[in-house]
Amino acid sequence: MADLRFHGPIPGAPFLMLPRLEPADAGYRREEWFVSGSATAYESVEASADGRPVDRAPFETRIVVYRPDDPGCFNGSVFVEWLNVSGGLDAAPDFMFLHRHLMREGAAWVGVSAQRAGIEGGGLVSGMPLKRAAPDRYRRLDHPGDAYALGLYGAVGQALREAGLAGPLAELEIERVFAIGESQSAGFLVTYVNRVDRLDGCFDGFLIHGRPGAAARLDGDYLTAAAKGDVAGSARAMRGAQRMRQDLRVPVLTVQSETDVTRLGSGRARQADAENFRLWEIAGAAHFDTYGLVAAHVDREGVDISELAGALEPVSEFMGAALAAPINAGPQQHYVLHAAIKHLEAWAREGTPAPSAPRLEGANEEASVLTRDELGIARGGIRTPWVEAPTAVLSGAPQDGEGFVFLLGQTRALERAELLRLYPGGRADHLRRYEAALEAALSAGFLLSDDASEIRALGRLGRQPSGWGEG
Repeated sequence: MADLRFHGPIPGAPFLMLPRLEPADAGYRREEWFVSGSATAYESVEASADGRPVDRAPFETRIVVYRPDDPGCFNGSVFVEWLNVSGGLDAAPDFMFLHRHLMREGAAWVGVSAQRAGIEGGGLVSGMPLKRAAPDRYRRLDHPGDAYALGLYGAVGQALREAGLAGPLAELEIERVFAIGESQSAGFLVTYVNRVDRLDGCFDGFLIHGRPGAAARLDGDYLTAAAKGDVAGSARAMRGAQRMRQDLRVPVLTVQSETDVTRLGSGRARQADAENFRLWEIAGAAHFDTYGLVAAHVDREGVDISELAGALEPVSEFMGAALAAPINAGPQQHYVLHAAIKHLEAWAREGTPAPSAPRLEGANEEASVLTRDELGIARGGIRTPWVEAPTAVLSGAPQDGEGFVFLLGQTRALERAELLRLYPGGRADHLRRYEAALEAALSAGFLLSDDASEIRALGRLGRQPSGWGEG
């Protein structure tokens, strides 16, 4: 991508929803750069899965970079996140879930302002696009529209790979570049994989997280005109059945919560695992949760376990509004995503596929309604200690409320009588079952040994009703 140029680093702090942590404490640097060049727009071609380039337009966007300060600590992998604009501003939900693992491993992360709404506004909801948040800082940015978003994202990914000693990844020996994105961003990545990836050949693998059933159109339209400004309407508009193509060029790992399978309709797009495709569905997980909203801001290598556990306490409000039930407070999605990234890297580097996972059990073929046990815990899917040895019922079931509340799931603390029925031997009984569930998930490859001691510690700090004893 010889026509792309990097400008930066830009002095001062970038405007982006990120963990409130100091990257230098982990041996990292954070920088913002502007990227200018031209991007391709695509159209459908009869009898061809690939899009056809039809136009190019100039652009200037921004990227935010986390990279090891010492090039010798870099592990060779770059993860390029399609920043999410559903809330009316650029956000990095996958970095919220994954920053701990990426920085522990020595990977680089790059967030790309790929959609116009993040820069200029005009998305699903009115929010704080870059030019409104910091007009002087971002005045020069220019996005030609989301018909060019797929081409823009691919061009930035290719330029990062080819940057050599210039640009934000200077002096890093890049071996692999991965594409990642959650929610609306994942819907665009589905289209990128299906229609553009074989033309670009840029990325070594894809983590598609929390995707809806539908995918973005090549012209960039995703949310129908009738749904814009209506969050619930947008969810209905995303409930399509766009599957991944069979001849995938590189590994694609899709990770889904209960909310994604049911409310966002990805159950309609289910398909069998294949040579370069895996689908993981996590029991007890919601589209977004307390870890992403709260705990991500304190989670770091060496974090005091009581501080982390406190940040995972259930909360019953969102954006100042009281909720009928606490939002999903389980950290299982965070830890399973750690394993997903580890497997994706190994898949691309060594050809070792990620393990296959059982699907969530549904009351119908599309799993729009999940089968649950007597407590209300979903059956099937990836099982972790939080659903196999529960002290609360965690789910992706929506609750009433305005805006994005329906994406946050629920937590219902088990009554003392329920706990004593589940664990007749009290606390010791619970910890034995928790440990067995942890070992099973580690053995299956859905949790990492690097996280095991922390997961055990969180189990020991779990709810302790009177009468359990120490065990």
